[in-house]
Amino acid sequence: MLLADRHHGLRDSVRGLLEMEFESVFMVANEASLVEGVGRLKPAVVVLDLSLAGGDLPGLLGRVAERAPGSKVLMLTVHDEATVATAALAAGAEAVVLKSKLATDLRPAVDSLLAGKRYLSPELCDDGTTGPPPKTTD
Repeated sequence: MLLADRHHGLRDSVRGLLEMEFESVFMVANEASLVEGVGRLKPAVVVLDLSLAGGDLPGLLGRVAERAPGSKVLMLTVHDEATVATAALAAGAEAVVLKSKLATDLRPAVDSLLAGKRYLSPELCDDGTTGPPPKTTD
């Protein structure tokens, strides 16, 4: 598990939640460390703060996929608009979790990714559903 977030306090909180389920959680705080870390560690799941992308989410997720093709990306965001989630999924993320819902949504999202399914915090579903969207095959 690799956790990428530039906010020290939030990074520690998320790490605490993840360490309940995973033995090793590696943390990075910038894009260069993220790309190097995924290349070296090849983690099953990368938990990535949207703000770390610096406006080029497709480019960043492309570099992650290039360095660790099997890694699943779980995006963290403060933005509760469905369009943000749609853009993250289109860029290559497999899950999007609202930071305000970390306590309830983070572990189910990770479990979904490990089971080969996508996950969205229910508030991000623009079709009125209250759960993760089905996995797509494209």
